[in-house]
Amino acid sequence: PFERLERGNRVKALILEVRGEGKGAPIVVTRSHPEFIRALFELEVPELVDGDIEIKVIAREAGHRTKIAVASNDPNIDPVGACVGARGSRVRQVVNELKGEKVDIVEWDENVTAFIAEALSAARVLDVRLVEPEVPLEEGQTPTAIVIVPDHQLSLAIGKEGQNARLAAPLSGYRIDIRSES
Repeated sequence: PFERLERGNRVKALILEVRGEGKGAPIVVTRSHPEFIRALFELEVPELVDGDIEIKVIAREAGHRTKIAVASNDPNIDPVGACVGARGSRVRQVVNELKGEKVDIVEWDENVTAFIAEALSAARVLDVRLVEPEVPLEEGQTPTAIVIVPDHQLSLAIGKEGQNARLAAPLSGYRIDIRSES
């Protein structure tokens, strides 16, 4: 939202839609859509194109921070390491294209509790408890997870203005309630 584009500069963007037909058809492009992140990583990480690793989920606050969850289809490939690259070279190319937006790469885990702990990384998570609803969830409702962190790690888990928790929630598919150990 804060990007200033200048006429004549080259810019990468994701084509959302081509409207109309014939000469002069308007093309709608975006740089804020989460799929733009996928496309940028596919340009930098050949293992994504080969199918050796895949991006499972993307959570993004355009211009500020992005979290992606990656998984490997080959046991010999570290999915996070492949996306980061040697000394951070691959992820640095993506960050440069995004004008310095922070990108967190976490490893996907089928075990929901382990994945929620991973999604809140930077903070050390002591326990993740999935809340069983009293009545079945209706469509559109999200399940809740209570995350327990050490007292001194509470602000780190929540993140600046709640950003870490806000991005971990769509990444995991759970509403995340973070509480201190005490």
